[in-house]
Formats: sequence, C-alpha cells, structure tokens
Amino acid sequence: MRMIEKIKAHDIRKQYNSRFALECSLEIQSGLLYTIVGPNGSGKSTLLRILGLLERPDSGSVLYCNNGESVSCLHDIMNYRRKAVLVPTKAGLFNETVFENAAYGLKLRNTGRHEIRERVMNVLRDVGLNGKEKMNARELSSGEAQRLALARAFAIDPDVLFLDEPTSSLDPENTKTIENIIADWRLKPDKIIVIVTHSLPQARALSDRVIFMYKGKIEEFSDGKHFFENPSTVLARKFVFGEFY
Repeated sequence: MRMIEKIKAHDIRKQYNSRFALECSLEIQSGLLYTIVGPNGSGKSTLLRILGLLERPDSGSVLYCNNGESVSCLHDIMNYRRKAVLVPTKAGLFNETVFENAAYGLKLRNTGRHEIRERVMNVLRDVGLNGKEKMNARELSSGEAQRLALARAFAIDPDVLFLDEPTSSLDPENTKTIENIIADWRLKPDKIIVIVTHSLPQARALSDRVIFMYKGKIEEFSDGKHFFENPSTVLARKFVFGEFY
C-alpha cells in the first residue's frame, strides 16, 4: 500500500445523546503536526478515534488519500489501520519484557525475526529505553511506560500517528522528554501527526496547525503561530487567554 498523503473527513456526525453530537469536516496532510485543542467535552478524542479508524461515525466519510487518489478507508479498514496508529492516554502494556511490548505490532505483521530485532532496538534507543529491553514492562515508571508505548508505535513506522493526551499524567520532566521525542519523529518526511492535548504550552510548542473544537464542532482551524498570537474567532480568543477551559 502506498504512503498516506492526506486524510479527509467529510460531514462526520456522531450522536451521543440529545445534547451532544460531533459534526465536522476537515482535511489534514502529510508533513505537518496538528494539535486538537478545546475544553472538556468538545469531542476531541472522539474525532481522533474516528480519524484513526477505531470508531465509526453515524454518517459521513473518512478518506485516506495517496498518489492523488481518495479511498474510503471504511471499506478496507484493516489494511489502513496498519498504516495509522493511535497511542492512548495511558499505555496499555503487556506483562512481558520491554522488547516484546515494542515488537508486538511487528509480529502481528509477520515481520522477520532479524528485522524485528533491528527495528525494536533502534526505537528503544530513540525513546531512551536502550538497556531496558529485558526488563518487565510493568516495572517501568509512568514516563517510561509512555515512552514504550511510543516505541511500539514507531516500530511499525506508521504513515499516521495519532496521540491522545500523551503527557496528561506525567510530571514536567517526563512531559518534556515525550515532547522532544514527538518533535524528533516530526522530522521524518511525509508523516501525519495529530495530537489531542489539554496543554496549550504543548500545543504552542509543537503545532504546525491547530484545530480548535467547541461543543462537537471545529470553531477554528489555523496555523499554529496565528492561533496563539491572533485567534480569528471570539471563542478561540477566550480559550487561548484562559477565559474558559
């Protein structure tokens, strides 16, 4: 399968109750890092899961595009899931070694043993866990566990990386470490990265583009620098300047 160059979500709708529904359209492209921000209950994580093919919308389409062609990934969902990875807020690690956890996705893809070892050792080094490959993953600190979750995603070299609140439960030192790891991954060519975050400093530091959501709708979609210096909408200005959370 060719590299994913763009994702288009058209007229996505997801109804949860009589008071809340996600309703939006957007287009994201490779080579950029997007952050999704907004107050609690805005639909940020729901949108992320729909884009990441882990949740189906009630209506609308999600298209994964490559070489100028747009394909409804909902018709070939398993193949496209192999090219897009969502790392949740809390790492779900197996009661196995660090190495086995990092190798999990590669083994599912029937990757050869020598290639698995090479890739896993490389990504463990990239996230600062080299030398801990034989350690049980359950013995890691919370910061190390989140780094291992990133390593497991990096090992399969996805075209699209979705991150849901990757540092929400971490201390400032571990948060900075994770942000640096994400920034390094951002330098890889032709990748799409989408991050849901409550941290405006994190969004400011990492974003190429910002998607601001409020009550299930995208209220502003703009350049990261512009969003934080001169938001275009009243709601975005109030959010950026701390008038509501």
